[in-house]
Amino acid sequence: MMIKIKTTKKWSILLLLQLYIIASCSSDEQTDYNNLQDGKSTVIEDLAGDTGAAMGDGTDGKEERPFHTFLFRFSDKKQLWLHTAADSLQYMKTNNWDIAFTGPYNSEVYLNNANYLYNPGFEGPAINTAVIRLDQAYENVTQAPSDETFNDSDITKIGWASSASSPGWFFYSLETHIMQAIPNRTYALRLPNGKYAKLQLINAYKGNPPAVTDLNWPAPYFTFRYFVQEDGSKNLNTK
Repeated sequence: MMIKIKTTKKWSILLLLQLYIIASCSSDEQTDYNNLQDGKSTVIEDLAGDTGAAMGDGTDGKEERPFHTFLFRFSDKKQLWLHTAADSLQYMKTNNWDIAFTGPYNSEVYLNNANYLYNPGFEGPAINTAVIRLDQAYENVTQAPSDETFNDSDITKIGWASSASSPGWFFYSLETHIMQAIPNRTYALRLPNGKYAKLQLINAYKGNPPAVTDLNWPAPYFTFRYFVQEDGSKNLNTK
């Protein structure tokens, strides 16, 4: 499944550089994708996105159209699809979801937030949510940042990382048209219910392969894990 995302020539150079950096990392710097279970986190494997859509025509079994957005609720792993205007009216402006998968191949992730115009939750009740990017391995994130840090965050979307300083969760090669999750990148979240959580977005390809070279590899099928601290504290230790 060829994944194509529009960009500029300048971004192309930056992304290829970042892919080279990832390829140069030693194995001990990479996340062990075969050992995601820690006894505390929730692990989601191969959650199907909008597999019927395509960026262009000529793809067997798919149609060229925008990808339908879906919402995801951490508490019960519920996936809510926005196929129609009625779906959007029912679900978007509520506290009944935590993150939304939008854009090309559902690769652009939003935390439910009422304050950002392009967020699916815009003008809803989720007025105090925030995201912080942490350049740390998931298991090493043991404490959520201060509320002052959350309040100062300007991250509105987690998607394609166009540079090392981007909040995005993956790099994308314009040569191979393949996505690669950024190692040692975790997101601290302040959720609509006021609780704190951490999130790692791991893969968009079926089977969670450590590397993809086949443009026809099935996508989007998301693997990710998260931990919500139910007692309301900032303790995010999952070791």
